[in-house]
Amino acid sequence: MTTVKLLSDQEAEANPAIKLVFDDIRTTRKSDFINNFWRGLANDPALLKRTWEGLKAVMAVEGTLDPLAREMIYIAVSTANGCSYCVHSHTAAARARGMTDAQHGELLSVIGLAAQTNHLVTAMQIPVDPEFDIP
Repeated sequence: MTTVKLLSDQEAEANPAIKLVFDDIRTTRKSDFINNFWRGLANDPALLKRTWEGLKAVMAVEGTLDPLAREMIYIAVSTANGCSYCVHSHTAAARARGMTDAQHGELLSVIGLAAQTNHLVTAMQIPVDPEFDIP
């Protein structure tokens, strides 16, 4: 159950600051869909704007990582952080960007392996090899 109100389109339209961000989300994503994350953040228009601008600056720009790779990284981090909502939304975004079932399976294998080895090395408190230091 949500801990905040999810603003409706009518409520968002009534506040120019929220409307501006929602319109930009729609334009950037080329979709009329505003998901519940943004509707919840809209309770604080400044936080909504700041978060959207941060997401756009990382996820919606040209760069050396292609959009699918970014979404797959987001899935891995969201899994590590235990964010079910983000796992679902970014898996949907990755699939929309062309992630295949085979790629998803490989991603899950990497996530599972990394979680296992991270826990083992943490439990053993293994010191970092000097060869891994970046000069």
